[in-house]
Amino acid sequence: MSDIFDVQSTEEKARGLMAWGWLSYILHLVVAVGAVIPGAQAGPVLLIIALIIDLVKKGDAEGTWQASHFSWRIRTVLWAGVLYIVTAPLWLLFFLPGWIAWALISLWFLYRIVRGMVAMNKGQELYV
Repeated sequence: MSDIFDVQSTEEKARGLMAWGWLSYILHLVVAVGAVIPGAQAGPVLLIIALIIDLVKKGDAEGTWQASHFSWRIRTVLWAGVLYIVTAPLWLLFFLPGWIAWALISLWFLYRIVRGMVAMNKGQELYV
């Protein structure tokens, strides 16, 4: 009888992680699309909310295929942040190189989010 409850709680945990994962991916997607389309910037608040969700729920996902998705999104945000900061001086020195650098970073960010969403939809683990 205890095994039945364990299976149910495992399934509930998996569904809960999936729901949190989709919420995070959707928030990331809104931010990524906003970064690629001029004038559609949704703001950093959504990105911070998504990052907090990922940081808080990552521990709950340990030992599941979904853990890779939480790590994937966290690494994506951190790398994008570092790249934006490193290339920020280009905006001050030369407008065009700064714009090109940030456009490329934004496209990379969008690619990573869409790739993660596709893998999650298939129930696949992500490997970097």
